[in-house]
Amino acid sequence: MIIDKELQGELVCLKPLEPEQGAALFKIWDRDSVYMRFLDSEPPNLWVESESKAFLEEMVPKIYFFTINTREDEKPIGSISLGGFDWIAGNAEVGIGIGEEEYRGRGYGTDAMRVIVRYAFRVLNLRRVSLGVFEYNPRAIRSYEKAGFTEEGRLRQYVNRFGRRWDVVLMGILRSDWEKLRKEEQE
Repeated sequence: MIIDKELQGELVCLKPLEPEQGAALFKIWDRDSVYMRFLDSEPPNLWVESESKAFLEEMVPKIYFFTINTREDEKPIGSISLGGFDWIAGNAEVGIGIGEEEYRGRGYGTDAMRVIVRYAFRVLNLRRVSLGVFEYNPRAIRSYEKAGFTEEGRLRQYVNRFGRRWDVVLMGILRSDWEKLRKEEQE
């Protein structure tokens, strides 16, 4: 399969997520407690495949869903999405999850985030991309910072996990931030 150059990174390539494939992958990944603990503040919703597929079919027109695949063998290892679009203001929100445990903490998520940000600014002509991350996930926060995101605020004590309250860290990247990073990398 030929992948759009804008959807290729150093370690990953992003492919549009097909609802049937996504449902099969989420059936596996959603049963991984570590994956779910970092993905959502709600209790896991263990849908059957047909429910996941129906959800994805409904959401695909509203959200740009991609599988994160390794460049070496195109194995799907996670998913990434852009949604919550405000097309007039040029804003969107990004969500990411590495479902395959052996690929976590190895740079694949950072690379995928760089690719989706490039896609958001070059292809979709957005002005800003934002995200929320649980403060108990410092590895993800560092990854997002490497991709150019900066902390913009917090939802204090938003999540109740592990017997205590945690903040949601709000992060964002502007097109001007991204352009500055690209210029610095080229020098």
